[in-house]
Amino acid sequence: MSHFTTIKTQFVDAKHLKQALADLGFKTVEVHEVARHLYGYEGDVRRQTAEVIIRRKFVGPASNDIGFKRQSDGTFEAIISEFDREEYSKRWLNRLAQRYAYHVIREKLHQQGFAFVEEQVQQDKTIHLTLRRSV
Repeated sequence: MSHFTTIKTQFVDAKHLKQALADLGFKTVEVHEVARHLYGYEGDVRRQTAEVIIRRKFVGPASNDIGFKRQSDGTFEAIISEFDREEYSKRWLNRLAQRYAYHVIREKLHQQGFAFVEEQVQQDKTIHLTLRRSV
């Protein structure tokens, strides 16, 4: 039975977190108002709960669920099993954070009246956006 590790994140919005997870290939992500139990690789119910969940069948053949549990400060804490930490490491969380920030920024700029003209992804994965202010 794998041990689950918790990792603090700066994610606060479940909608943007779900969009970022989709960008990284997870098209089926559960979002719940009330936290639900995570499951281990054998289908066993674990004591850990989360509001945003990638079920194990979408993570990998011998994987556990990956969850994001809302904390009292409003941020989500990632819950990843020791087994799955090889693939879903700090590097993966950094890519997830980049995609999360991208979705937050796009929404904020749209709310402020900006239209997106062009988007370029550089070799180093830096994203350049060209915007136009709507009148």
